Amino acid sequence: MKIRYPFIILAAALMAACSTNAAPPTPTFTPLEQIGQGVYALRCAQCHALTPDTVVIGPSLAGVATRAASRVPGLDAQAYIEESILTPKAYLVEGFPDTMPTNFAKELTSEEFQGIVAYLLTLK
Repeated sequence: MKIRYPFIILAAALMAACSTNAAPPTPTFTPLEQIGQGVYALRCAQCHALTPDTVVIGPSLAGVATRAASRVPGLDAQAYIEESILTPKAYLVEGFPDTMPTNFAKELTSEEFQGIVAYLLTLK
């Protein structure tokens, strides 16, 4: 049997492969980032959303890794995020109350702290 319209079949296959109904790929996290994701769920999600422009109490963390890189002159994204967790009063985001707990340095283990920083750095 001869296929008369091979381009139509090819086009249909390509359109099916590019369907907008396909779920976005699930990110894969390192073990340290997975620890951080758990810390976020337990400690941060009550006040910080992961969807853009969604305010719970504090600013959304969607895109935080990108914003953090230019928030304070002289600090890269990692240094800004670390400082924001350990000393939240150091750099307040305009328009948000000063309500972030200041005791994370005492309550998080070193691994949890490194994990949450690593996880937040994935949020570009």
